[in-house]
Amino acid sequence: MNIAIIAGSNRQDSNSTRLARYVEEVIAQQGHTVSFYDPKQTPLPFFSTDEDFAGHSGLAALRQAVSDADAIVLSTPEYHGAVSGVLKNALDFLGQPHFEGKTVLSMSSAGGAVGIGSLHQLHSIVRSLHGVNCPEWISVSGFQRDLPWGDDKDTESGRKLDTRIRVAVNAFLGMATRLSARSSDRTA
Repeated sequence: MNIAIIAGSNRQDSNSTRLARYVEEVIAQQGHTVSFYDPKQTPLPFFSTDEDFAGHSGLAALRQAVSDADAIVLSTPEYHGAVSGVLKNALDFLGQPHFEGKTVLSMSSAGGAVGIGSLHQLHSIVRSLHGVNCPEWISVSGFQRDLPWGDDKDTESGRKLDTRIRVAVNAFLGMATRLSARSSDRTA
């Protein structure tokens, strides 16, 4: 399957982008193709219905990657209980044809104790775009800073988070495989 991952932070070495990169590795290890959109590498202009962004190469690449994807992963930092403006801006450039019938895995990283406000918002946005929310999600919050990469990968909490990530990714890929097969059956 083709999987598109959209990182929602333009901060260097952000935890949400590092989480997205880790999930990219987990997905690729299972033999899937991954397209990764990083707004730090390819910034988008501010969305406006008054502008024509037809010549923006970064926007064209983002739209193509999501159009070609069988499933989508969204990763955001949580700022003030909400999705980042960077991710919301990218999603505003996309529409129902990009998401319709595709499984979407939502992930967040928050500095506080919990990071589910942004996940609830992502689920609402995905529904509005006619995507199909994976019931599993990934939230990395303040007390879970031992991430399953780098120096933390061999800590107990790093191993636990790695297990949680792999469970969510496997549920996402299984759901995406089933939905993709159903979609293929209907068009055949």
